[in-house]
Amino acid sequence: MTRTYPASGPVKLETLLGENASTKSLTSGAIKSDIVSFDFDSPELIHHGFKPMVREGKYDCGELAIVTFLQAKYYGKPLVLLPAVIGGRFQHRCVAYNTEHGMLKPADLNGKRIGVRSYTQTTGVWIRGILQNEYGVDPAKVHWVTFEDGHLAEYTDPSNVERAAKGKKLKEMLFSGEIDAAMIGSDMPDDPRIKTVIADPKKDALDWHARTGVIPMNHMVVVRPELSRQRPDVVGEIYRMLLESRDLDTKPVDGLQMRQFGLKALRPSLEMAIDYAFQQKIIGRKLSVDELFDETTAALGA
Repeated sequence: MTRTYPASGPVKLETLLGENASTKSLTSGAIKSDIVSFDFDSPELIHHGFKPMVREGKYDCGELAIVTFLQAKYYGKPLVLLPAVIGGRFQHRCVAYNTEHGMLKPADLNGKRIGVRSYTQTTGVWIRGILQNEYGVDPAKVHWVTFEDGHLAEYTDPSNVERAAKGKKLKEMLFSGEIDAAMIGSDMPDDPRIKTVIADPKKDALDWHARTGVIPMNHMVVVRPELSRQRPDVVGEIYRMLLESRDLDTKPVDGLQMRQFGLKALRPSLEMAIDYAFQQKIIGRKLSVDELFDETTAALGA
């Protein structure tokens, strides 16, 4: 359903946004605006808000995993991207194995069972793309074990994806040896038995970045297109507040700003995210970077 916003003056927006390293000054109310305020929804696991966003159009604006957004764009959902990253990291360290069950390196992964929360999870798409294009792993020759369906109802997992039995958990299966490796993000187990499949992930990631200019984004910010059309001033204010919060709350890592803002800075990373999603048949058409934005959002930060 199309929404109508006040032509001028203040607006309050139903917003999906978690409190994380780059948003805490915004979500706490420390950063204020005369024209926009937020009714924040922050589930304990922020990705639990993604289905209502893309299936029901629940929010006016909010954070969304980039791969979920690419699928939403491909399936014609009414969302527009802002050039604003609120979660980004190098993903080379996010595929791990249990040394109790033998050693693994990327060349060993073909034919193995690898767990990932959902086949379309952004972390998984980034890692599969890196493994395929940098280390020669063929995702079609891997047996993928998942625990959730994707956020877009229209999407069906490939035939080499199986759902773990009800009650099974990713980390437990990694420890027990029921899977050979697992794709895990920020909650990687702190256990000496768990090692990264990529032996020196930091070095390889920085070398890869030096060649490609890519800093993988996880979550970005989206708005409803009606808001962008009707109130570009409000959208500009959202961007300002997000950028101010980022700059107050975070610092560069290894001299790199991991949460990039502005289309120019983001273009190489968005191009690669699209390439990987298309290569893995997560989207059925290779989208262009420019079609992810509208006139208002593309100009933000220029």
